[in-house]
Amino acid sequence: MYYGEIKKRDIANGIGVRVSLFVSGCTRHCKNCFNPETWDFSYGKPFTDQTETEILGALAPDFINGLTVLGGEPFEPENQRALLPFLRRVRAAYPGKDIWCYTGCTLEKDLAPGGLNYCEATTGMLSQIDVLVDGAFVESLKDITLRFRGSANQRLIDLPATLHTGKTVLWDKLK
Repeated sequence: MYYGEIKKRDIANGIGVRVSLFVSGCTRHCKNCFNPETWDFSYGKPFTDQTETEILGALAPDFINGLTVLGGEPFEPENQRALLPFLRRVRAAYPGKDIWCYTGCTLEKDLAPGGLNYCEATTGMLSQIDVLVDGAFVESLKDITLRFRGSANQRLIDLPATLHTGKTVLWDKLK
């Protein structure tokens, strides 16, 4: 896997101050995507053990609320396979910090068994994420008043509650 950028002090992609990882690779190619350079799976730098160590170190300060993963598309199957062990490391090292993930996929369609982006890593990856922002950016539904998303079709999903109940639970906590 490659990544385009690591933001070590991000306040736009989730609650509080966060570390954000922008992965490379996306086959969706949403019209007016804010990050089209990350469509290329080889854009940026290789995601290595050193990269993981750098991000884990950036997560250490108490004022960092957590990690956000976005892209590109974190739920491209090849990205999931690289991200799953990394997210497990983050969860083990920082159980009190949350993990957010942005995806153009929809939980019930694309990330369900048989879905376009479902693979052997999907269930494990979903279990590591606290808030999933799902749905492709749709230019005609763009709304700059929405928190943490760009278009009205996108949802903020409380994944632990969703996985526990088996029904999609929207996230509405503003800490």
